[in-house]
Amino acid sequence: MKMRAFPVRLPSGQRYWTVLDEGLQVVSVADGFLRHQRFGRDGAESTTKAYAHAIALFLRWCARTGRGWQAGVEQFGLFMVWLAHAGPAASGAEAAEAGSAVVLAGPGAAPARCPARINGVLTAVRGMVVHAVAAGQAPAGLVGVLYEVADDRDLPDVARGEDGRMAWRMRARHRLREPETPVDRASDAEIVALLRGCRSARDRLVVLVMARAGLRRGELCGLRRGDVHLLADSRALGCEVTRAHLHVVRRDDNPNGAWAKSRRQRVVPLDFLTVQAFDTYEFERMRVSAAAGSDFVFVNLFRAPIGAPMRPDAVGELLAAASRRAGLDPAIRAHQLRHAFASNVADAGGGIDVVADLLGHACVSSSQVYSHPDPSRLRAAVDAVPSPREQAGVTR
Repeated sequence: MKMRAFPVRLPSGQRYWTVLDEGLQVVSVADGFLRHQRFGRDGAESTTKAYAHAIALFLRWCARTGRGWQAGVEQFGLFMVWLAHAGPAASGAEAAEAGSAVVLAGPGAAPARCPARINGVLTAVRGMVVHAVAAGQAPAGLVGVLYEVADDRDLPDVARGEDGRMAWRMRARHRLREPETPVDRASDAEIVALLRGCRSARDRLVVLVMARAGLRRGELCGLRRGDVHLLADSRALGCEVTRAHLHVVRRDDNPNGAWAKSRRQRVVPLDFLTVQAFDTYEFERMRVSAAAGSDFVFVNLFRAPIGAPMRPDAVGELLAAASRRAGLDPAIRAHQLRHAFASNVADAGGGIDVVADLLGHACVSSSQVYSHPDPSRLRAAVDAVPSPREQAGVTR
């Protein structure tokens, strides 16, 4: 069956993604979970999009192997193998149906998906199953198929709840080991080259706000002019935060589709270089009369509709064009600039809690990857340790 992910726009203007079957009917078990993620847990639209594509993959596999989705959960290990070796030609919505012969290359061939991608798909499906059980749409035994469930009686007292009551722990049974890889960050030299490849003050500010403040594309495109405070003292604006900074605020009514992923508002300090870039951009923007009425910081200045807020996908196009002019291949992507900011903060001595707060991570563990410094800086740190001869004052 041609299960596929599909966007839904509600009368209020809010959007989420769901899963449709071959007859373009909503798959209720998937839709209930995805609506809960979007509105019950205040999740991002992009999260429901990723989950919907993952769940559609699982439901296609179930249909093409002649299983219902509950029976598919009971054969989760087989689904993992299929994910690893079924590329788009076999797993896509337009791929051959169950009645057609599809030969897959098994172990020994290059995998179709990396461990991180497979684990992401499994996480989405597990979430759907747990939600279905809680909603009474599936038997409770399915939870035990996906998770190892144990009580905490074997834990020391300090690791148990304060009230002393027994609690339960759940650990996913199906998960691939993900190899540790360096953070995919833009180097300082690449950022400088990217800035030189920009053709306007606006484009240079876009690069700097992502590379020096760590904003995501959606957060950057959702900035309003009132979110940016460049004064040394902003108390006259009703803000008690000192020195130059900006506020990242989550809003649902951005007409350009921009979305701040983090649920909570955060403040990000701005350095002198970024403040200067804001000033330069303001002079450039003032020359475009159609941009005067927009409350958004980043607006279209060079292509229609002039004065409209920039869309997040336009940021990717901007970076690709600037990378091409700078001779950077492959092109620098937005997340690499965010990773560069976080890595530089960590390398400069910022604690993991500081990195998490600056990036807007709800869980400190999400920022743990930045606690591993760049390999070149590890070498520099070792070279900086004085030798025994130097410590003893021996000069020859």
